[in-house]
Amino acid sequence: MSRRGPFASVLVLLLVLVAACGGEPSAVNPAVKPPPAPVASGAPRVVAAKAPPAWSPKPARFENPGGMWMPSQILAHATKLRELGLVLDPAALADPTSGVLSAVVSLGGCSASFVSADGLVATNHHCATGALQHNSTPAQNLLEEGFLARTRAEEKNNGPQARMFVTRSVTEVTAKVVEGLAKVADDRQRFKTIEKRQKEIVAACEKGRAGLRCNVASFYEGAQYFLVEQLEIRDVRLVWAPPVGVGNFGGEIDNWRWPRHTGDVSFFRAYVAKDGQPADFSPENVPYHAPHFLPIAKEPLHESDLVLVAGYPGRTSSLKTSAEVNEAITWGYPRRQKMFEDYLARLALATEGDKEAQIRSTSYVRRFGNYLTNTKGQLEGLVKGGLAADKERMEKELRAFVEADKGRKAKYGTVLDEMAKEVEKNAAFRDADAELEELQLPKLMSAAMTIVRMAEERPKPDADRDPEFQARNWPRHEQALAAMSQSFHRKVDVALLQLAIERAVAARSKSAALGAILGTGEGSRLPARVRQAVVALYDGTTLTEAKTREALFRTGATAELRRSTDTLVQLALKLRPLMASADDRHERLAGRMALLKPKYIEAMRAQRKDPFAPDANGTLRITYGTVRGYKPTPEAPLYRPFTSLEEVVAKHEGAAPFDVPERLRAAQAAGKLGPYVDEALGDVPVDFLADLHITGGNSGSATINGRGELVGLVFDGNYEAMASDWVFVPSVTRSIHVDIRYVLWLLDAVDHADNLLDELGIKPTQH
Repeated sequence: MSRRGPFASVLVLLLVLVAACGGEPSAVNPAVKPPPAPVASGAPRVVAAKAPPAWSPKPARFENPGGMWMPSQILAHATKLRELGLVLDPAALADPTSGVLSAVVSLGGCSASFVSADGLVATNHHCATGALQHNSTPAQNLLEEGFLARTRAEEKNNGPQARMFVTRSVTEVTAKVVEGLAKVADDRQRFKTIEKRQKEIVAACEKGRAGLRCNVASFYEGAQYFLVEQLEIRDVRLVWAPPVGVGNFGGEIDNWRWPRHTGDVSFFRAYVAKDGQPADFSPENVPYHAPHFLPIAKEPLHESDLVLVAGYPGRTSSLKTSAEVNEAITWGYPRRQKMFEDYLARLALATEGDKEAQIRSTSYVRRFGNYLTNTKGQLEGLVKGGLAADKERMEKELRAFVEADKGRKAKYGTVLDEMAKEVEKNAAFRDADAELEELQLPKLMSAAMTIVRMAEERPKPDADRDPEFQARNWPRHEQALAAMSQSFHRKVDVALLQLAIERAVAARSKSAALGAILGTGEGSRLPARVRQAVVALYDGTTLTEAKTREALFRTGATAELRRSTDTLVQLALKLRPLMASADDRHERLAGRMALLKPKYIEAMRAQRKDPFAPDANGTLRITYGTVRGYKPTPEAPLYRPFTSLEEVVAKHEGAAPFDVPERLRAAQAAGKLGPYVDEALGDVPVDFLADLHITGGNSGSATINGRGELVGLVFDGNYEAMASDWVFVPSVTRSIHVDIRYVLWLLDAVDHADNLLDELGIKPTQH
């Protein structure tokens, strides 16, 4: 159960994802000068290429209602799925242990799928950012050059934090979590009651079951809870990632745009101990033998074909109230947009001319660039696109439905107003809370806060600790602290902390956090004083040493830390009471909403005739639709749903982000297209569109056909539909996928990765 506010939760997610496996759809490569700005219309870079064969769009087969469905809900869609071309037994999509769904895994921020019996998984290139960065140096920059292991021995460790989660079961535990909550009068105590019950369920699930990771997830705004059991694989290795000129082709100019020409693909491999149990990285480990994997599609994909995406979408907001939408468009999104713009500019300045710093800032830069474009699109869709007004209209209809019946009015009549009051009450603290979270973006500042919090939690019985600091999570924290040795760079950290302070000063913040850093004397807020204070903080810390970080985390006591002369530790101690106060407020808010939101959901269920999906929450979901083009505006021409290899080469400019590798251009010029040509397109298909519903976290998700075969990997959405996280609009909402035929062509004709093609069951032909 989250204790964070809406903006703070975004920053917490960034902190987690920047340290993890990679990111959302690609952005600018920081190792080169930033690309030119997109044209004013916001369109992607379009170039002239040989006209493809004549094309007449097929009629739409259905209007997608949207929704990221739990597997248990899919059987209700069986009739429609069969009409659209499902050959599989629909029951295979309802069972997480089936031959289809058990092949779909989470990378803890991205999705992936097993594609061989020896633990080979396919995901997106941008999901490999962390692995590529971990293994890059200025002399061998894999972020730019890409990587191919031609033998198992050459496969590279993704880093100590790399994880792969295979869902084993999903069990409803609502009654165990919510029983008697209405009798708990205090809001914070209600939050703590829910948290305690979740911890108890998790502890019972994991007891005596090494390698299993359990989690109790909230669905439908706390109206339902499910226990999710997952195998946690801790040794994940990089197998293949194409160069940046393929995997990040188009950069931020093409990001979230169509037509798209990006080969957003990479391969990992899962490893376990010789006894088959999950284990930390070791040369003695062996490939994980997946009980099921997705076969490569045998038949070509066509326009209007059924496609399904199975993955782990992160967060959507379709069940949020009008008050929450209003907060997003008046405060949350404008603040986020300015924040990402500021940080991208500062990081570019701070790392200019320094290859090592550019490599270490890659995770930040790509995520900030991606989130910036996404934030702009969501804001435009909600405001200019009228989706906020649609949300308000739907809420008015719900109010009218409630008012029309005495029983409903008595049960739900005040719920919306009460929730709006809670949102308004929390608004008084949101800026200060967001500033506190922003201060933790630098890696060493985050490490200091983790060490201070661990010292606070360690003396408690494990059952009483904050869930994040229970013993089950200690190895994760230790590995994160160790991994900083590969990702930390002083220039990057200093730039992030200095900007966080400058932004708070510019906002005339009254937060006590500024006083703790800068003091309160005359001139304490001047730019020179800010720079001086940050430099002094980094000059006076020993947290740059991995052994120091790890020792303090394992054994540091609060009293010992207070005697420390480490400047960042001392700052973290000063900031901790402010964080505790913010936590207390968020816990009270969450505890209050735990009574109100389930009633709100109950009212919505009474009003709506058809079932609706819960918002995404990082758990396994299925979404379905058809391969289909779209019009970005009513008067615009219809976009064809496929792009081609020739269009990739035609976009080549010889400089990032449109720098196609020479060996790809040579293979294309030589006509080495092999069996990967689409007859209707007359060329190798690169990316395709579908009218299904995705969001962040779906990156790398398997796109399958009606037979359960892999036809592509989803990696992006279209700019016109960014606000589909709030309101799904069937006419323009599209997902963008890399076509498996392009992936195979890259492996065959460009990289000659015969070892991987053989493992995929594909005969190499392009030599």
